Amino acid sequence: MLLRLIGLLLVVWLVVTVIGWVVEGLFWLTVVGLGLFLVTAALGMRKRTGS
Repeated sequence: MLLRLIGLLLVVWLVVTVIGWVVEGLFWLTVVGLGLFLVTAALGMRKRTGS
């Protein structure tokens, strides 16, 4: 259940990052989306390995 939620969040952050990259003037959205994607991926890997 938790990994499914993390996977959903990763997809959402990826979409936000792409929208920020495509729409000019929303570079900050790209940075925020990419940052949240990386943090969520790190948390997901940590939960997956059991650490």
